[in-house]
Amino acid sequence: MKDFFKNVLASIVGVLISSFIIGAIVALLFFGFIGILLSSSSETFVLKNNSVLSIRLTGVMKDRVVSNPLLEIFNTGEAKEMALTDILSAIKKAKTNDDIKGIYINSGYFMASSASLTEIRNQLLDFKESGKFIVAYADDYTQGGYFLSTVADKVILNPQGSLNLQGLSVSPTFYKGLLDKIGIEMQIFKVGTYKSAVEPFILDKMSAANKEQVSSYINNIWSTILGNISASRGITVERLNQLTDTLPTFQEGEFDVKNHLVDTLMYESEVREYLKGLLGIDNSKKLNIATVSDMATVPDSQKSKSSDQIAILYAEGSIVSGSKPTDINDRYFIKEIEKLQDDDKIKAVVFRVNSPGGSAYASEQIWKAIEGLKAKKPVVVSMGDYAASGGYYISCNASKIFAQPTTLTGSIGIFGMFPNVEGLTNKVGLSFDNVKTNKFSDYGDITRPMNEQEKAILQQYIERGYKLFLKRCSEGRNIPLDALGKIAEGRVWTGKQALEIGLVDALGGIDDALKEAAVLANLSDYSIREYPKLSSPFEAFFNTQTEDLATRAMKEYLGTDFYLLKTIKDIKDLKEQDFIQARMPYDLQLK
Repeated sequence: MKDFFKNVLASIVGVLISSFIIGAIVALLFFGFIGILLSSSSETFVLKNNSVLSIRLTGVMKDRVVSNPLLEIFNTGEAKEMALTDILSAIKKAKTNDDIKGIYINSGYFMASSASLTEIRNQLLDFKESGKFIVAYADDYTQGGYFLSTVADKVILNPQGSLNLQGLSVSPTFYKGLLDKIGIEMQIFKVGTYKSAVEPFILDKMSAANKEQVSSYINNIWSTILGNISASRGITVERLNQLTDTLPTFQEGEFDVKNHLVDTLMYESEVREYLKGLLGIDNSKKLNIATVSDMATVPDSQKSKSSDQIAILYAEGSIVSGSKPTDINDRYFIKEIEKLQDDDKIKAVVFRVNSPGGSAYASEQIWKAIEGLKAKKPVVVSMGDYAASGGYYISCNASKIFAQPTTLTGSIGIFGMFPNVEGLTNKVGLSFDNVKTNKFSDYGDITRPMNEQEKAILQQYIERGYKLFLKRCSEGRNIPLDALGKIAEGRVWTGKQALEIGLVDALGGIDDALKEAAVLANLSDYSIREYPKLSSPFEAFFNTQTEDLATRAMKEYLGTDFYLLKTIKDIKDLKEQDFIQARMPYDLQLK
């Protein structure tokens, strides 16, 4: 008994000491980050004459990024996320600012869709009209980095570097074999021959219909990418495909120069000397560099002060039911839409959609809010990397829709997945019994398979949801239901294909959508406001969720293996979301 109390007392003391140590660490982190926040807020960047805008491509690209000092504890020095909006803004300012003489693109390892890269590429082409130079360099060019960098006047590769040009592929992971082994059956209800998001849970390979649609859109994207490279480098698309099939990644640098894929080979130190030569400064002098984040504090000489405003409403991520300002939560987004609807200063709205879809119910709620907004002012959709399934649902009733040629959109279809874990419970020796008052009182019991009557009821429910989805798209796009049915069926289309079949109105980016919104609102001058309001670093510090820290830690641990992390997140998302989904199956990134 004495030993018992001694052990209890030791445990209590141990817990107290551990709690004190953890508390001290948290306090140190807290005050340390407060110091970082205060010091960073007092820093201002002064743009010097004869400067170069440096665009460093590394990490993962999103439409917008909130700076969060707390998450930087897991940062090894390179940016983990890039904001598309920050890059576009920096290029625009650089074009009209006399202190900026050119742009230097340093392409590292990063993940981005070709649609986002096209947006930047077009902004760089616009920048070149100023007569200023663009120089691109990489130790190793990814396909995305090379696609973007070919717009440069000089494309430079490290002498010992590589240039990745291998084409596109889609390789989904199938879970059916694993589920069979552990005794879990996924009961599937869907509408749409091409609605393939459920395939990994019920098949061990892609269906013929899925292979058909994937082959169609990746070949369309690849031809668009090569067309842009061809125009910039003066190499025919046929020749680019021939070079791709030699796997340039493993060829010597001289091979890339000989075949005009790059202009020259230089080490990074030599590139800096080359930039100094373009600026007309001595090698002994310092090269004045302005980063994308530096340019955020540089005044925009072209910014309008008009009281008439066009709002850009950003919707990025999965569509879910909820009220938190993360992803596209329906209740939170509806409140934002209602603010725009009631603000008389806002004359039009550009709805920036970058979503593979999600909850069918939440998509319908956002659709309804957009319908109310459009009744009072023009709404122009700008599609980003994805506006598919639920992402298309919330876009379809806009006044006009713009997409990039390689945007993935369409995927008009819905599905539901319900697990049956009876096999698993049998394996581990669990059994269950049931008493109920009504026929379907135990509906949703995952410890047994659904009976035929339950399956029929659920299939009817899914089909009713699909008919509503079709109705929304038909009315929004003014396409007869029978004609729409032929291009729906859950099929994914590129923006270029979507234009041909009437799912979008024009090809273009955010700027094109803004110009169209101004025309529809009869505005010759307007200022721009972005919504939802981004959190300040200080707010982000206090709003950091445990999951954010865990995700950042996993990214750091996994290094560049973003696909493993995304697979884990996708499974978690499906587990936590509504059973009825309008979601696109794949995430296509240039690597």
